[in-house]
Amino acid sequence: MIWSLIVGGVIGAVAGAITSKGASMGIIANVVAGLIGAWLGQALFGTWGPALAGMAIVPSIIGAVILVAVVSFLFGRNR
Repeated sequence: MIWSLIVGGVIGAVAGAITSKGASMGIIANVVAGLIGAWLGQALFGTWGPALAGMAIVPSIIGAVILVAVVSFLFGRNR
C-alpha cells in the first residue's frame, strides 16, 4: 500500500514536470494524479513495459500526463 503511494507520487511528479504544472501541484495532488493516471493509462494503453508496485510505468506516466493536462485545462490555473 505505501509502496503504491510512493510510486504514484513519483508518477504524478513526472507528469507534472512533463506538463509544466509540477510547481503548482502539491504532494497529495501528485499522489492522486499518479494513482488515477496509472489506472487511466493502463485502461487505455494496457500493461506493457516495466512494472513497479503493480503499475506499468510507461502507460501510467502517459495516463497521468493526460489527466494533469485535462484537469489543468478544465480548471485553467495558469501560474
